[in-house]
Amino acid sequence: MVGLQRPQFVLFGSSIVQLSFGNGGWGAHLATLYSRKADIVLRGYMGWNSRQGLNIVHQVFHKDAVVKPDLAIVYFGGNDSVEPHPLGLSSHVPLVEYIENMRKIVLHIKSLSENMRIIFLTCPPINEERYRMVYGTENVRTNEACQRYSDAGLELCREIGVKAVDLCSAFKARDDWENLCFIFDGVHFSAEGSFILAVEILKVLRDAEWEPSLHWGSMPTEFPDSVPDGQEALSKGLKP
Repeated sequence: MVGLQRPQFVLFGSSIVQLSFGNGGWGAHLATLYSRKADIVLRGYMGWNSRQGLNIVHQVFHKDAVVKPDLAIVYFGGNDSVEPHPLGLSSHVPLVEYIENMRKIVLHIKSLSENMRIIFLTCPPINEERYRMVYGTENVRTNEACQRYSDAGLELCREIGVKAVDLCSAFKARDDWENLCFIFDGVHFSAEGSFILAVEILKVLRDAEWEPSLHWGSMPTEFPDSVPDGQEALSKGLKP
């Protein structure tokens, strides 16, 4: 571990997390904005569902770790929402089990410390046409199912007092969102989709009544007397 310990933000989830540092990804936006304020740690696992996430959450977020994270941004749900396969070959997790898995994941992370903060990312929508072209028709994923898993995730967050980003609403608020927000496969985020998510995360961090605040504008900057004037310019695109 290098010296000069900063607050630590952990991104934990499936491919939406794993790919978040590439091609204008939302994780890359956060890492740039917090480059002298917090360390952004990536723990993403492509193709995983909440069942697999629950199996390793105690290893990713170890109770006996010397350094505890200050914030976890957690995402599972898209793979869970895939329809069941007759031979059990899909990543499907029934909605009731998905919610219980996410409850256990979130409660474990919350238990790490009194100051542990969490932002839950709900299941996003997809471009169904592109999805079928790339992944075929055996592993069926629909926007109707995505919405059900998203709504259930939001209800869980209200129940246990966790901040959430409603990705279905955030994406669908944009004109031509099906073409705007995704890359060629209709599932993973384009630069614009990632930008939307980054802005929504920053809104949560700005509006949360957390002490201390984890919003970039309220956090101390490492070696502030040497910060160039251009630092503020980097944040203008991500206004929150």
